Amino acid sequence: MRAFHIESAGAEPALCTLPDPEPGPGELRLRIGACGLNFADLLMMTGDYQDTPEAPFTLGMEVAGTVDALGPGVDGPAIGTRVAVFAGQGGLAEMGCFPAERAVPLPDAMSDIDAAAFQIAYGTSHVALSHTARLQPGETLLVLGAAGGVGLTAVEIGKVMGARVIACARGATKLAVAERAGADHLIDAETQDIREECKRLGGVDVVYDPVGGDQFEAAFRATNPEGRLLTIGFASGKMPQIKPNHLLVKNLSVMGLYWGGFLKFRPSVVTDSLATLMRWYEEGKIKPHVSHVLPLDRAAEALELLRARKSTGKVVVTPR
Repeated sequence: MRAFHIESAGAEPALCTLPDPEPGPGELRLRIGACGLNFADLLMMTGDYQDTPEAPFTLGMEVAGTVDALGPGVDGPAIGTRVAVFAGQGGLAEMGCFPAERAVPLPDAMSDIDAAAFQIAYGTSHVALSHTARLQPGETLLVLGAAGGVGLTAVEIGKVMGARVIACARGATKLAVAERAGADHLIDAETQDIREECKRLGGVDVVYDPVGGDQFEAAFRATNPEGRLLTIGFASGKMPQIKPNHLLVKNLSVMGLYWGGFLKFRPSVVTDSLATLMRWYEEGKIKPHVSHVLPLDRAAEALELLRARKSTGKVVVTPR
């Protein structure tokens, strides 16, 4: 099979041919139909992600495809079932072996491309807003990086949950994507003052931040008393410095959210969330936005789209 593979620590990933994998105990083998890319894939390439596997390994954290073999002790999903899997690695390949317990059967109406763009982005935003921040109907939600992979889903989910959504992104093109996803108000991070615009709109109750840096600091200063700030990631490359005394003044809460971490200590949070999200998808309440679909032999180009911030929503690679 072909795979986009990192052979040794520090090596550049490259498309290569590997033996077809055989599923071990507790695993299923998937003929991969699509793999969704994430900012974490870029961090894995440099060894900077908190869950970077030891080399050699194949990039690609979330996949969708068809089960074609089961390992010892595994009695389902049945061969021929279409599933999505949060794999953590191994998705940028034609085949892969993954934990059977993580396989989520797909609705017939959901394509492999939608499924590969679904779990991490929607799962992160739903768990963050519903489980962690307890977003309430009528509250004001500020989404930074609102046209990105997770940011766009936060806009959608915030609207489904009944919030007033302020979307912040760079440039008119990205803001238009966020507006189509349901944003009530738009802030151009290139030309407008985030703090002043949010204050003009009455302040914010929940901040969803995959960006960090200066944008977090501006949002922090625009948060209402008892506001909650969700730190999702640091796409800006800068981790914000939080002054604890400022938390006290307005009784603010800053909450970290790593979606994959729940699989290790409280997996029911993830599975219950995905069940809700799948239902919303079938009801037409949410729909993945995929700006680019590229074949496996252009995986490097697909990752560069993320690095250069030239994509909106998700970038998906199709091995076949």
